[in-house]
Amino acid sequence: MKLATGFLATAAALVLALPAVAEVKVALDSPPDLKQSGTYVWANTFANYLNEHGMDAVEYERNALGEEAERLDQVSQGLLEVSMSDMKSAGQLDGTIFGTSMPFFFKDGEELDMALDKGGMLEMINDGTTPEGVRVLDIVYLGLPAGIFTTETPIRTFEDFAGVRMRALDELQIQVFETWGAKGTIVSWSEVPNALQTGVAGGYINPPFVPLVYGHTSFIKYFTDTKSSNSVRIAIASEDWYQGLSDEDRTIVDDAVKAAHDANRAFLLDRKQVFADLEAAGIEVIELPEEELAKFREASAPLYESVDMPEGALDAWKAAVGR
Repeated sequence: MKLATGFLATAAALVLALPAVAEVKVALDSPPDLKQSGTYVWANTFANYLNEHGMDAVEYERNALGEEAERLDQVSQGLLEVSMSDMKSAGQLDGTIFGTSMPFFFKDGEELDMALDKGGMLEMINDGTTPEGVRVLDIVYLGLPAGIFTTETPIRTFEDFAGVRMRALDELQIQVFETWGAKGTIVSWSEVPNALQTGVAGGYINPPFVPLVYGHTSFIKYFTDTKSSNSVRIAIASEDWYQGLSDEDRTIVDDAVKAAHDANRAFLLDRKQVFADLEAAGIEVIELPEEELAKFREASAPLYESVDMPEGALDAWKAAVGR
């Protein structure tokens, strides 16, 4: 009996000494739609890769673990491993990341990717965010570049935008709208349908897939394909969690990020269908002539100096794209 008791006690001690297999929580920012949502393509590929390589990753539906600010706090404190988040989240820690969304600054997504990788801007972003407990794993494309959605006013010229009241994500976006001649009002995403239907806002800027995924097609009537900026969000991770991984598990996570990155970029190559999807849903797709796009570009240029970035960050972005 004593031997058995001793054996059981020793076995229990060994079990307690073994490291627990911790769940890697991945907080989603969109419905789980692999056809329309680029951020879900990234998150799902990342989670699947971890699961296939012995790590326990679980997806949590949008806002199940809190809204943007709450998820940022959880990530920085090590309570949430990975979150698909907005630029504003990391921008609170270091504004360098705001450069990714400067309107009409990048020729296309390939130029942005070049700036992040070869130009060293992702590393520079993390130099600012990791001391605050947040690692930016990747810049993630939601879909094709952003354009202007409106409920009542079709935007066929630069001047048509004047006076339209747009839903804004933050003060920076309000500044963009005002520079283009419109007005902005900050509305949380959960309140957007009500704002659009009641006239509080007459439109928003987003990638083409958004009204299709979020059920806005009954009140959005027009989409003007300005390609004003790359439609990006971020995949962030807890720095405490990341640094606490074994070398083997950290390699798996890094490889999962690469797999997710590649899947996200591949997703973009087949997105032209979304314009037909918009038309089928009753939303008119408007292509602007080059002379009208040039007006938007010219109006946008002064904004770059006012983006809330650390000293030297704008020059770093310009150098990263060879300007």
